[in-house]
Amino acid sequence: MEFTDLPIPEPVMAGVRACGFMHCTPIQALTLPRLLAGHDVAGQAQTGTGKTAAYLIALYARLLALPRKGSAPSGPDSPRALIIAPTRELVVQVERDARALGAHTGFAIASLYGGVDYEKQKLAMAASRIDLLIGTPGRLIDFYKQKIYTVKEVEALVIDEADRMFDMGFIADLRYLLRRLPSFEKRLSVLFSATLSYRAQELSYEYMNNPAMLAVESDVKTAAQVRQLLYHVEASDKIRLLVGILRVELAEETTAGGGRVMIFVNTKRMGEKLQAWLQHNGIHAGYLSGDVPQIKRLKVLQRFQDGELPVLIATDVAGRGLHIAGVTHVVNFDLPENAEDYVHRIGRTARAGAEGDAISLVDEEGAYNLEAVETFINMKIDVAWADDALLPKLARPPHVASSSHARPLRTEARDRGGRGQSRSRSPNRQDQPGSRSRTQSRATTPAPSSSPTESSASANTDASMPAPSPGAEAPHPVDTGKVVTPEAPPKRSRRRSRKSAASPSAGGAPTKTPTEERQDVGMTHDEGGGAVASSTEGDAVPSQQTPSPPKKRRRRTRRPGASPPSSQTGTTHQGLVDGGSQTEGVPES
Repeated sequence: MEFTDLPIPEPVMAGVRACGFMHCTPIQALTLPRLLAGHDVAGQAQTGTGKTAAYLIALYARLLALPRKGSAPSGPDSPRALIIAPTRELVVQVERDARALGAHTGFAIASLYGGVDYEKQKLAMAASRIDLLIGTPGRLIDFYKQKIYTVKEVEALVIDEADRMFDMGFIADLRYLLRRLPSFEKRLSVLFSATLSYRAQELSYEYMNNPAMLAVESDVKTAAQVRQLLYHVEASDKIRLLVGILRVELAEETTAGGGRVMIFVNTKRMGEKLQAWLQHNGIHAGYLSGDVPQIKRLKVLQRFQDGELPVLIATDVAGRGLHIAGVTHVVNFDLPENAEDYVHRIGRTARAGAEGDAISLVDEEGAYNLEAVETFINMKIDVAWADDALLPKLARPPHVASSSHARPLRTEARDRGGRGQSRSRSPNRQDQPGSRSRTQSRATTPAPSSSPTESSASANTDASMPAPSPGAEAPHPVDTGKVVTPEAPPKRSRRRSRKSAASPSAGGAPTKTPTEERQDVGMTHDEGGGAVASSTEGDAVPSQQTPSPPKKRRRRTRRPGASPPSSQTGTTHQGLVDGGSQTEGVPES
């Protein structure tokens, strides 16, 4: 079908001829007759099939058939046609096509999207009465809430890339605008989507007037003019292979023939890294992502269209909907996780009946997405093998780190157990110079006495055993006739000794506390946990009650050559002899 076969007004046909269009594409031949007759249409069409020209021709024909009535209002004005697109790049592209097709219609066109100064767009809106307004949902709502424009007189509505609206989370903003439009009986409504999913159909039935669901029947969702090819490659060799493809296979198109290459990545970080590698190895490349300011993005796109940049790197969000003439190759550096994105990516080439190539680099991670892509497009992608000529040696950019992302090893242990140290909060204090254990302090520092006799006994006991120097070990017991206090264990038993009753025949004295008893006899603990009596030679301290041995008793015996004190009655403990036993002695008669 040709455009001359359709009832298109002459001002619009002049724009069609100026753009070089003669024959209708399948989606144009399917939708234009119904749109020109005033019926709503929900169409399924891939990118590059001519759907933008289809709805622009229909909008201009309707606006020319129904001229605007009345003069400009004193308050905010309303556009006659509204086109809503998901991305800034798509808005810019649609505006460019709208100005080309409507060059002879005299309609005022304006666009609203983020990344551009508010005041500049306000001046453009106030310059004249806007007939066609194109914008993204967010900026359209911002200006609407500021009462810069209204939507009371909208006669035609277009929702472009409806599936992308859902994917990017714009459905709430889209519904906000649609609820404020005139009734769908009073306007022409058009919806285009790459896939007429259940959500897209529900949206069309809710806000459109009995739309006709139209789709070009085809088992293969990609354009027939696109030659698809993939390379299986390791992740570490992907950049080398990409540079080899650009240098060898695409040299003729990118240099002499004026061809252009678009490279798609999945992440912004990879896009920045890839641009640095290409620039450092002699390949000029631009980069587009959502983080790049809008002014800079427009400049990069213009340089790419003018041929100054032969290579353009983009993410899915930034590259969706771009229509740039002369794109000969599309390279999927990362295979997309969503199979539908693959179709949108390779749709950047082979547009308007031209031919193009789509090359995919599939590494170990991308292989998981390959099956879903081939299932979605209903075809197997041909596999090619890279030779040594496609894997050149590259120079690493100075500011790009190594591709290894291994975590650095820990060289210092933490201050807690299990990291090369003991689980104690601090090292053993006995091992530090100048430190003394609690037992040593107790043995060398007497407690306050309750009587002159006890003070004298404590003083005599301390005098018989000199205080150990800091860090020195206590002397071992020696068989000299007097008892020497051995080194005490680090831990002191918290179990109190059992008391034994005083002998009634001795005219028992008042009962003393364990502290006083230890002061009387210099009681300490040996390394085995037994009790040892320490006293001065010739000065035995009389005691009517002494503590009994600990619960775990050991047999004790007298040392050879040692005689018991003559003035002491009752039960007395003798010094512990290595390997000996403990017995209770009675005073001699």
